[in-house]
Amino acid sequence: MDEAPSSPSETPQQRRLPRSYFKPKPVKVGDELELEISEISRRGDGLARVQGYVVFVPNTKQGDKVKVRISQIRPSFAVGEVIRPQ
Repeated sequence: MDEAPSSPSETPQQRRLPRSYFKPKPVKVGDELELEISEISRRGDGLARVQGYVVFVPNTKQGDKVKVRISQIRPSFAVGEVIRPQ
């Protein structure tokens, strides 16, 4: 009867999370910020950055200046909703 190899190199490795996953985020849910949309994401959402941290803002286009309320925080990005266009 064959036994499973016990070598550590043959066992499944645990997935490592990037350091950015644990860093404090520069925004919090409910924060209201004035942002300028610097580019458009692959999905068509506006993209702005706060201290290098990505904030997606749906229904905006490049160059828009908007006031945004942060609605979701993820390890590598946040999502904001437009409160008012500038």
